[in-house]
Amino acid sequence: MILVGLTGSIATGKSTVARMLKRLGAILIDGDELARRAVAPGSDGLKRVVERFGAGVLTAAGELDRAAMRRIIFADPGARAELEAIIHPLVLAEEERLIQAAGRADPRAVVVVDLPLLYEIKAEGRYDKVIVVYVDRRTQLDRVMARDGGDRAAAEQALAAQMDIETKRARADFVVDNRGGLAETEAQVARLYRRLEASA
Repeated sequence: MILVGLTGSIATGKSTVARMLKRLGAILIDGDELARRAVAPGSDGLKRVVERFGAGVLTAAGELDRAAMRRIIFADPGARAELEAIIHPLVLAEEERLIQAAGRADPRAVVVVDLPLLYEIKAEGRYDKVIVVYVDRRTQLDRVMARDGGDRAAAEQALAAQMDIETKRARADFVVDNRGGLAETEAQVARLYRRLEASA
């Protein structure tokens, strides 16, 4: 089995690359989905978030209000670190359970963990290889503004909340350059998957 961390930054196209890898045969573990489960209604994770940040981070239905939480953590790096200290151990524990299950099911599996904050939480040592999905900062800004309605200040704030993409690129074992068209990205991913499969 080969265990691969997949990361990028906001608007680099990481989810697109994750879907491509899954179609090629990788077992995909979605870190965002694990994070959502960690703060699902009734969970210990959500209870701890409310204890720390107050009931104002809940919707009327008792779910985590993600927009309210984003406003808090974008404005206060300390709050972000506290939220991560609650959620990330829960995510990593569930991730480990799924990795073990994948390895038992197929000892030659290519297991890809899609983890947006892989470097930020210093998790790269958990993986045999790390893939970074890359676009330059200007492209990131353009894509975030197009997606969210054109507010440059908000886009800059969102990018500033994550590690710089050039730093991630420099630390990666493999880089998927997603500045071109979809076919170009698919060709890169297919070549990369063959390499991963050969080393599993």
